[in-house]
Amino acid sequence: MTIWEKIRGPDHPDVATSLNNLAGLYQAQGRYAEAEPLYKRSLAIREKAFGPDHLDVALSLNNLAELYRARGHYAEAEPLYKWSLTIWEKIRGPDHPDVAKPLNNLAGLYGSQGRYTEAEPLFKRSLAIKEKAFGPDHPDVALLLNNLAELYRLQWHYSEAVPLVQRALAIRERAFIPARRLVRKKG
Repeated sequence: MTIWEKIRGPDHPDVATSLNNLAGLYQAQGRYAEAEPLYKRSLAIREKAFGPDHLDVALSLNNLAELYRARGHYAEAEPLYKWSLTIWEKIRGPDHPDVAKPLNNLAGLYGSQGRYTEAEPLFKRSLAIKEKAFGPDHPDVALLLNNLAELYRLQWHYSEAVPLVQRALAIRERAFIPARRLVRKKG
């Protein structure tokens, strides 16, 4: 990061990328207080360099929102997730596979808060986007099936959760078994 700042200047997008990456490392280590100012600085640089409606800004917003969610600061995370989602939808279109991630993240936030009726349509929309883009047996679909199933489990709606978990497991088994066979053949 220091090298990029010297070469490109403190407000260059490459500096923002380095700041974002370091913040992600700190977040993974649970060093949230150290990650937050780095995410904020990265966001500020990207907004200044690209304007408020750029995909790099959306990524920074999402990362900062994820940090706030991890810390239990849900009120701070929600507007950032929404803003990120708005940018993705504006640039990629409402049915683009990249839109599924911010939808899923916002739904996860709502689920964490017990706002199940707000989370469910977002999870379902995210799932529908991925199924349409990648087909019903893609590993990304399995992840979203599990997320929706967890939402139902939290509400004690087991009859809705179980088939989703079973379908997700079947997708993962089909994806894993061929990969496992390749590993065995090499050894």
